[in-house]
Amino acid sequence: MTSVRLRLLILALTPLIVLMPLLLVLGMSRWTADYDEVLIANVESELRIANQYLARLLAQTGNELDAVAGSVEFARVFEMSPADRAAFFAKIQDRLGLDFLRFLPLETAVDEGEDWPVIARAARGASGAEIDVFSNARLTTLNDALAVRAQVPVIDTPAAVPTNRKVEDRGMVVHAASPVALNGRQGVLVGGMLLNRNLDFIDTINDLVYLNAVTGGDRQGTATLFLDDLRISTNVRLFEDVRALGTRVSSEVREAVLIEGRTWLDRAFVVNDWYISGYQPITDSFGERVGMLYVGFLEAPFAQAKREAFWWMLAAFFAVLALSAPVFLWLARGIFSPLERMTKVMHRVGKGELSARIGPVPARDEIGAVAHHLDWLLEQVQERDRQLRSWNDELNQRVDQRTGELREANEKLEQTFRQLVMSEKLASIGEITAGVAHEINNPVAVIMGNVDVIRETLGEDAAPVATELGLIDRQLSRIEVIVGKLLKFAAPSEFSDCEHNIALRPLVQDCLVLVDHLISRGGIEVDCDFEEVPPVRADSGEIQQVVVNLVVNAVQAMRGAGRLDLYLRSEERDALPGVALSVHDSGPGVPEALLGSLFDPFFTTKPGEGTGLGLSISQTLIQRAGGIITVRNRDEGGAAFTVWLPQAPDDGGPPERARRV
Repeated sequence: MTSVRLRLLILALTPLIVLMPLLLVLGMSRWTADYDEVLIANVESELRIANQYLARLLAQTGNELDAVAGSVEFARVFEMSPADRAAFFAKIQDRLGLDFLRFLPLETAVDEGEDWPVIARAARGASGAEIDVFSNARLTTLNDALAVRAQVPVIDTPAAVPTNRKVEDRGMVVHAASPVALNGRQGVLVGGMLLNRNLDFIDTINDLVYLNAVTGGDRQGTATLFLDDLRISTNVRLFEDVRALGTRVSSEVREAVLIEGRTWLDRAFVVNDWYISGYQPITDSFGERVGMLYVGFLEAPFAQAKREAFWWMLAAFFAVLALSAPVFLWLARGIFSPLERMTKVMHRVGKGELSARIGPVPARDEIGAVAHHLDWLLEQVQERDRQLRSWNDELNQRVDQRTGELREANEKLEQTFRQLVMSEKLASIGEITAGVAHEINNPVAVIMGNVDVIRETLGEDAAPVATELGLIDRQLSRIEVIVGKLLKFAAPSEFSDCEHNIALRPLVQDCLVLVDHLISRGGIEVDCDFEEVPPVRADSGEIQQVVVNLVVNAVQAMRGAGRLDLYLRSEERDALPGVALSVHDSGPGVPEALLGSLFDPFFTTKPGEGTGLGLSISQTLIQRAGGIITVRNRDEGGAAFTVWLPQAPDDGGPPERARRV
């Protein structure tokens, strides 16, 4: 049968199916790693070329400035009129491709050398060229046009370090200085080239690096000069004809190159695509890292090549597998035939035909021996089947009799067990309830008696504390109500005989008075934002219990100075008008893993400090009033509990319930 063929096929092809994919994965992993190393080595050599060009540009600028400073032509400049001298400097500046060129007398050079090491060295007789960052004010003193050209608007770039800068107005300058000692005049010849928006400079680097790409032109190379982490000169495109000036490098690259001073050789996301990238830090004449030099090329063509190679190898594997299966089946045909006969006989026996037999098999190997032995076993099975059927009839009669007896006994046992559990539960509840009511009512009675004594003793002098005494009376009455409800807890059905229309605003304000000692002692700042809301229908004592519990939990969560915000709003849920009370704290919030268990009985985040019943009871009270209580963590920190209750109907009748679990 097909199953026999399939199993033998799997048995024979398992090494091919298991080992070949493993070798394929290992080979592709090794090849991919080597391929990536080649790409990294390639971008490393290209970064070296770009760096050499930058070094050559610095050396060439310094050498050309030295040549001018020592030329006969420059020796006569001091004899020229101011106009001719300005024309001479403009001609030399244009010839050398500089953006500014000026002569500083030795005294002036010494003064400016205090701020610029390049000028200081030239004042001591040593020429040199460095990359420095000029402020916009300094650029303005050199040339107003340079100050304008240096300005690059900062473009918001994903993955970059957040910044408040809108415009980068500093300039990165190739800063060169040569000593001058001609005709008795001593000083320093200073020149420089602004690299901000210097597209000729960056395009020259790009042409040097990528003019003869080894991929035959498929690779798209890019080069960029960064001031800090901002692109000030680049041929990376933001759009088709717009260069990505003002975009910024990712925070990961910035950390590695500018902060740690490492050279980045890896893949990186550049503006709008992934590139194999090389970033090298640029240091100024002070030895500080002020920017980066970048070269890189698109990763997409090489990633596509790796994918094509993988799919080609995968196709080759399946082709080999497809050719191997028919060859194996053709070679194994002699094994399949007797096995299929055995399978058919076993199928018939399984359907109850115990007389089915395999019969003679042409094969005289192990398969033939198995077929003969299987026929002998089937004979034994048929005989045992006849005996078992006889014993089974007798056993069934006895089992039926005992089953009936056990069923009756089990029903009686289950009924007795249910009665026992209910009796134990009612006894425990009654004992606990009576004890709690007794323990609470005794001190309540003492307090009420002493309050009456205070009134009688003070007489008219009790007027200043009449409000406080009245508050004590109301809270003692509330305790009596709670005790009464505790006694009713064991009742088999719900009760709602204390519901009435209540205004939440004064109720919440009363609750704040009750917990004012906790708020004051903890240094908590309370802010109430209450709108005019319609009344709700509920038990005022129960709602007050919930509000007090939420406020106390919030104060305890802040563990010291903090802020408690209470909001009261009209809010509609599921097309049902209602009122929402929100309690926000500035504490640490609730761990996300514990949010779903917060309202479970006996669950607490403060082991040893509470029973874990406060929020569970609050949820029960709110649900009984037809409302819902929820909790979430605020984005700015702390937890936010929201209690929603349905609006009381205009006729004063009970509102439509919106019970939820």
